[in-house]
Amino acid sequence: MAFERLSRLASIPAVLLLAVTWLVSAMQASAQSLIRDPDIEHGLQELAFPILRAAGLNTNRVRIMIVNDGTFNAFVIDYNTIYVNYGLILTVDTPEMLQAVIAHEAAHIANGHLARRSENLRAAQRNAQLGTLLALATAAAGGGEAAAGIAAGTQASALRSFLGHTRAEEASADRSAASYLRWAGISPRGMVNLHRKFAGQELLNPVNQDPYMRSHPTSRERLRAAESFLDEFGDKAEQNANADYWFARVKGKLSAFLRSPTWTMRRSAEEKDRDIRLMREAAAHHQNRDLSRARAAIDGALKIRPDDPFFYELKGQILLENRRVGEAVDAYATAVEMAPNNALILAGYGRALLANGRTKQALQVLEKARARDYRNPRLMRDLGSAYSKVGNNGMASTVTAERFALQGRLVDAGIHAKRAVAQLPEGSPGWQRAQDVLIASEREKKKKKRKRK
Repeated sequence: MAFERLSRLASIPAVLLLAVTWLVSAMQASAQSLIRDPDIEHGLQELAFPILRAAGLNTNRVRIMIVNDGTFNAFVIDYNTIYVNYGLILTVDTPEMLQAVIAHEAAHIANGHLARRSENLRAAQRNAQLGTLLALATAAAGGGEAAAGIAAGTQASALRSFLGHTRAEEASADRSAASYLRWAGISPRGMVNLHRKFAGQELLNPVNQDPYMRSHPTSRERLRAAESFLDEFGDKAEQNANADYWFARVKGKLSAFLRSPTWTMRRSAEEKDRDIRLMREAAAHHQNRDLSRARAAIDGALKIRPDDPFFYELKGQILLENRRVGEAVDAYATAVEMAPNNALILAGYGRALLANGRTKQALQVLEKARARDYRNPRLMRDLGSAYSKVGNNGMASTVTAERFALQGRLVDAGIHAKRAVAQLPEGSPGWQRAQDVLIASEREKKKKKRKRK
């Protein structure tokens, strides 16, 4: 499991709210990290598959990724990825509740809300800009307090207009999500229980809330809608053993790495699936730097599931981080044999080969991993190191530039992109990739210059 720092991953409402007020205060770029783990991501895909299919989305293209954030949230910012905070996963009680969240976010993609939100944002920005210009004119005439009122009022109007659209989309997404769950044979009680769990948790008393200043309908509104759907269509879904298993495994591995080893060991007996219990114990012993017990636990899990590539991947991680490099290479190689196209397993295998001094082989494996998943800064760091060790400094600079761009560090990305462009043959694939990063870096510089003016 790795924690990878990427450029800002805010929810769509958060991004757009900040954008509406960009004329008043500059937004500083922040960073968020993703939790990348092949076992957990596979488990989430198992849970999401029937929902994505019911929504008419490409089950091979839309991925579920975990944000390293303990709050209860999930969001989409593009058409290919659903982001879920780890805090949400650890909070929900059943797979059906998590699947209800995934269905809601899938509905935003399927219903085309991302494209409409972009237009609503532009309209809100135009309104805010008009109000700011009027405020500046009033201030120039000597009406300072009046200018502040005009600016605030116009921006509030623009914000209300935008959020009105957003709230309608959220209600629409809930309705679509309920339909997806029914078509996928998943109990809609998960959606009811989800909203029931958080009903009444709004920050302010409903009497004091402005309903147009919210990006979602209230929890009570959503609960009533979910209960009405359940009353209308009933619950004919049967218990799904596969969903139960992968939900327990996802939560189990997340908690084992995010919570203290003592917490994990104290609760491991509660886990009904012995292989998951042993996997959790392996992670806990690994955090306690107890290699012998960690190894015994993961080997015990492999006896139960000998064809599980993700248990072999965890074994490889444990061995590699304990400097048993040769054994780690063997464990990762077995995992790759079982899952030859899993980008995260390939990345781990390449890292182990690199540590073992098998640089040329590592380079081939890491390039194969990058072709399947470019959103992995740790992989890009290893790939840059491999290129540097074989003397290809141009490609090392290209990969480093892409890694910095992924992390939102466009100034640093531009520096390395310039080096790559100067060293690589013009028109070559690496040169073109470096040019793309350089163009993005230059655009960012121009934006910052305009803001300073």
